[in-house]
Amino acid sequence: MASRSRGWTPAPAADRREGRRRGGERPAPARRTRVLAAGIIVGALALAARCVEIQVRQGPSLAAAALAQRLVQVQVSADRGLILDSQGQVLAGNVPTYDVVADPAVIPSAQVGSEATQLAPLLGQSPSVLGPALRRPVQFEYLAKAASPAVAQRIDQANLAGITTTLVMQRVYGPGAVPGTSLAANLTGFVNASGQGAYGLEGYYNQVLAGRPGYRTALQDALGNDQVLPRAAHRAAVPGRTLQTAIDGPVQYAVERDLAQRVAAVHGSSGTMIVMNVRTGAIVAWADTPSYNANQYGTTNPALFRDAGIADLYEPGSVMKVVTFAGALNNGAITPTLHFYETGVAVVDGYTIRDWDLRAHGWISMNYVLEDSLNVGAIHVEGLEGAAPFYANMQRFGIGHPTGIDLAGEDWAPLPPLPAMSAVQLATASFGQGVVVTPIEMLAAVNAIANGGVWVQPHVVTAVTGGGRPTIVVHPATRRVISAVAARTLAQMMVGVVDAPIGSGFMARMWPTWRGEIAGKTGTASVALPTGGYGNQTIDSFTGFFPASDPQYSMLCIIRAPQVTATLREGAFDAAPTFKQVAQVIIDEHHLVP
Repeated sequence: MASRSRGWTPAPAADRREGRRRGGERPAPARRTRVLAAGIIVGALALAARCVEIQVRQGPSLAAAALAQRLVQVQVSADRGLILDSQGQVLAGNVPTYDVVADPAVIPSAQVGSEATQLAPLLGQSPSVLGPALRRPVQFEYLAKAASPAVAQRIDQANLAGITTTLVMQRVYGPGAVPGTSLAANLTGFVNASGQGAYGLEGYYNQVLAGRPGYRTALQDALGNDQVLPRAAHRAAVPGRTLQTAIDGPVQYAVERDLAQRVAAVHGSSGTMIVMNVRTGAIVAWADTPSYNANQYGTTNPALFRDAGIADLYEPGSVMKVVTFAGALNNGAITPTLHFYETGVAVVDGYTIRDWDLRAHGWISMNYVLEDSLNVGAIHVEGLEGAAPFYANMQRFGIGHPTGIDLAGEDWAPLPPLPAMSAVQLATASFGQGVVVTPIEMLAAVNAIANGGVWVQPHVVTAVTGGGRPTIVVHPATRRVISAVAARTLAQMMVGVVDAPIGSGFMARMWPTWRGEIAGKTGTASVALPTGGYGNQTIDSFTGFFPASDPQYSMLCIIRAPQVTATLREGAFDAAPTFKQVAQVIIDEHHLVP
């Protein structure tokens, strides 16, 4: 027993219980391991289930969404239609140019200096300018616009990071007859930086010329480069349609040259000249001076864009007498040989109106009145015709109405209602004062006399072609305004204006070959003052047509505010000679014979 007491003594009960508690702590790590393993297994199973969900059930839709984020729809520009002259020469065309664009976000900073140095000589810029542009915190930066194809090719060959070139078709116009201008600039208008046609034909026919842009679907890579997908959705661009005009290149050149020279010679402020095909109403030539270069519209005074031929309202002066005489001849109020006693003075509503030469002419014929351009005689014709027929005749000839010519920006001023017109207003209207027209409105009226009494709508475009659609041939509106007999009679009276000994249009004579074949009428209109009344400035003009026996071309030449002596400040001395110069060019080019 002693040995048992020395070798082992039973612990108290409390100690045994504590010992069991201490012994129970030893298996805890194994239990946690099992719990953790179970959790990992459950998580893995859940992840696997989610992967199955994503890959099997949602995979196609998510892949499509991811692809959609990288797919872009790129617009494909349509080629703008051409504008051609009567011989198919290009008045307005397109040339390929390139915009040079950078994406600084993908250019390694270490390469910026090198790329700027390589681009500088190609773009004509300094590396010190290009460097900061290539470092800007943007993804799109224009470096140059309208670079040549050769420059674009060299840039593409350099394979510079983040540098791309984009094809852009640039509108171009041929050189004009006057340095610093493009041919027929006021007629063609131009295409602005937004690709929209402005003024002239470009503005009027913008939708026809512009065509319809297309698109293509592309896949963008990590650097933002487009990779075309041949089978993806796309729509081909529809090119714009081509405008065929009646503009005669050599005549257009001569009109621009001769008009500018005449305006400069008389120190005028501006000039306008229009040539029309008598039978069709098609515009053969059209010029304003001063003009501009449509290729450089961005640096041009916007005032030059305004086309005086359709937008300049002016008092036409004595060229209106042909309209007055047309109505009176048509209704039998006068004949060419009808005589009356002309005193050189007319008093209407208390206003005194005199002839240009301030003298009485005695017994004279209606031929004499037109040849010498007598205001008092025109008032007498208006009185013989009567107010209502006179007013109706002006309306028939298109006075106070738009012509509807196919150019953007045509202006007009309606005639006052007949009851609102006083006797003096009707009297002065008979010789072209107190009533305003545009140059094309006036020429269309005169052209009706040349065309046998039929007014024909003036137009520039003769046909619209291309664009994958049938050709449209332009058929202008027409209307008879006076009888053919009255028109022929008046045409011969207008020949007298040029050929008669007292004819005011003597400087348009083309004797001896064309004697009797140039019909014309001078005009010298006083310019109204803003404060009322008239000052010393004039608008000089000459209108007419030829050959008188079979009219082919009608023309109107206007010279504004010539700064010459009072005796030379007349349509006879500045506009008539210009008419003659252009007529000779037409005769020579088309081999016309009287």
